[in-house]
Amino acid sequence: MQAHRAKEITEAPNMINVTYNGTPIYIQHVDEKNETARIYPLDNPQEEMEVALRGLEEN
Repeated sequence: MQAHRAKEITEAPNMINVTYNGTPIYIQHVDEKNETARIYPLDNPQEEMEVALRGLEEN
């Protein structure tokens, strides 16, 4: 996923379906410089992780 699209998703008023390795996730923060995002699985908000933007997929 491109950094600008990931940022648009974080700022969108509606929930947009995004997955990481097939798991539905929520994007908390996008680091455009490092091309990473802080995410967590929708079913486990305690499991935060930093991942490469290329691993995110909009559904």
